[in-house]
Amino acid sequence: MSHPMFEKHQASLQQAVDAVATRGYWSLYSENPRSYGESAIDDGRAAFEAYRGAQFYLDQPGVFGRGGAEVSPYGLPLSIGYPLCTPDALIGAAKVAAPAWIKAGPDTRAGVCVEILARLNAGSFEMAHAVMHTTGQPLLMAFQSAGPHAQDRGLEAVATAWREMKHIPEAATWEKPQGKNPPLCVEKRFTVVPRGIGLVICCATFPTWNAYPGLFASLVTGNPVIIKPHPAVILPLALTVAVARQVLKEAGFDPNLISLLADDATAPVAKDVAMKPEIRIIDYTGGPDFGNWLEEHARQAVVFTEKAGTNCVIVDSVSDYKAMLRNLALSLSLYSGQMCTSPQTIFVSSDGVRTPEGVVPAEQFGRDLAMVVSKLLEDPARAVEVLGAIQSAATLARIEAAESFGDVLRHSGVVNHPQWPDARIRSPLILRVSADNDHAYAEECFGPISLVVSTATTAESLATAERMIRERGAITFAIYSSNPVMVQLAEDAALRAGVALSINLTGNLFVNHAAGFSDFHATGANPAANACLTDSAFVASRFFVIQSRRQL
Repeated sequence: MSHPMFEKHQASLQQAVDAVATRGYWSLYSENPRSYGESAIDDGRAAFEAYRGAQFYLDQPGVFGRGGAEVSPYGLPLSIGYPLCTPDALIGAAKVAAPAWIKAGPDTRAGVCVEILARLNAGSFEMAHAVMHTTGQPLLMAFQSAGPHAQDRGLEAVATAWREMKHIPEAATWEKPQGKNPPLCVEKRFTVVPRGIGLVICCATFPTWNAYPGLFASLVTGNPVIIKPHPAVILPLALTVAVARQVLKEAGFDPNLISLLADDATAPVAKDVAMKPEIRIIDYTGGPDFGNWLEEHARQAVVFTEKAGTNCVIVDSVSDYKAMLRNLALSLSLYSGQMCTSPQTIFVSSDGVRTPEGVVPAEQFGRDLAMVVSKLLEDPARAVEVLGAIQSAATLARIEAAESFGDVLRHSGVVNHPQWPDARIRSPLILRVSADNDHAYAEECFGPISLVVSTATTAESLATAERMIRERGAITFAIYSSNPVMVQLAEDAALRAGVALSINLTGNLFVNHAAGFSDFHATGANPAANACLTDSAFVASRFFVIQSRRQL
C-alpha cells in the first residue's frame, strides 16, 4: 500500500528525476522572497529572535546537559542552549529505529524525505535568519543558499537515489531453457539494504547547502543519520533536525532516525564518533587536515569529503574587458570569499590581456581589478549585502597575515554595517605575486584574499594552474580567452586535472554559483573533494542489494 506522503509528492519526485536526467534548469522551490508571503522576512526574524536566550528543544535520548556558544558574526550574542547527547545513546536509538524504515521501501522513504524538504521550504526565512547570524552570510544570500538552493540539492539527492533504487526490481522470474527437459525456473527477490548509520559533519559557512545532499541521500536509502554541526553554527542544523523528526513522527516512524550531536569546540566529538563501528557512512565538509584524517582512518565507513581547494582563473583575452572585470570583482567579493567555489588565484601573462581596444598590460589589469572591486563596494549599504560578515576570527587573522605575500593592489578595509555596528566585515585584499612565489598562492587562503599571479605566457599560466589543481585540488576553474585554441587547451587541462571549467563569464553567471539538478558540484577527481554532488556514485554507495532465490 502506498504511503500518503509518497502519493502527495510523487509527481514532484518524478519531475526531479527527469531534471536530473536532462540537467537543464528546474527548481521546485522558489528563490523569489515574495513567493513566501509579504510578511515572510519579518516572520522569519521573529522566529529567529524567539530562539535567542532560550533552550532549543529536541526530544532525543542520552541527554546529559546543555551546550552552545554561538555568536553572530554581526556581533549579536545568540545564547541558545542545545541538548548534549551521548553518541552511544543516539547510535543505539538509531539502530532501534532502522528496521521499520528499511522495510518501508524506497517509495515511502522518498515521499517522507520530500515532505521534510517541503516543510523546510515553508520555513526558509526562519532558516535564513539563523544562517545569517551563524555564518555571516548576508540575508538574501542566506535565504537563497540555505533555503531553496539547499533544498534543491537535498531533493536532487533524493531523486537520484530513488532512481537508482527503482532500477532494481523487487522480484523476477528466471527461466533457463534445458533442451528437452523442463526449463529451470527460479523465483528471485531483491531487497535494497542500507549500509548503516550515517554521520554528517557540517561546515561553518554553508551548513545546509553542504549537509543536505549527504543527509537526504543517506536517509532515503534507509540509513539513519546523525548530524554533527560545527560548534559555531548549530541553529540551522538544529532547525533541520527538528523539522525532520516531526515529519518522521507524523509519517509513523521513529524520529530517532535523525538526531543532532552538538558539541563544544573545547571538547570535540567528531573524531571519536567517526571511528565507531556502527558509523558506516560519513559526509564531511571542511578543512583538508581532518578530511584527510577521515579518509585514512575511518576505514569501517564509506567517506565522502569536500575539502579546501585552490580555485584558479586564467585571463588571456576578452571581447568585453569591463564586463569581465565586473564579473570577476563580484565573484571575489561575494560573501567575502568564504565560498568553496570562490576564485582565489588569477593568472595573467606578461603579454597582457588582449581586448578589442588593445592590449592591457598585466600590471594595469591588476590595478583595474582592484579599482572595480573598490567601486563595487564604495556604498557601504550595498557593500554589506555583497560581503556579508567574516564567519571566523581565524579568517580575520589570515587576512592580516596575507598582506606579506606580495605587492598590495588593494588593502582589505573595515566596512561599517549600518544596522550591526559590531559586525566583522572586511573588504577584499588583492595582491600581486610573481609566479616563482608559489608558496603564496599554491594553497587555499580562505577568505577575502585574491592573488594576481604574473606568468611569462598564458601557456605557463595553464600549466601552473593544472599542476596546482592536481596537487592541491580545486572546486572551480575559469578562463577568459577569445582564442578558441586557448579555450580548447583549458578544456583539456580541466579534464586532466578533474575540475569543472567556466569559460568567459561576463554576465550574471558567476564562477561561484552551482545550480541544483544541473551543475555537478566538485568532481571527486582531484584532492579538493573525493565526491561529487550529486552523481550516482554519491548515492549508490549508501546501499546494498541482497537477493533471495527459490527454485520453482
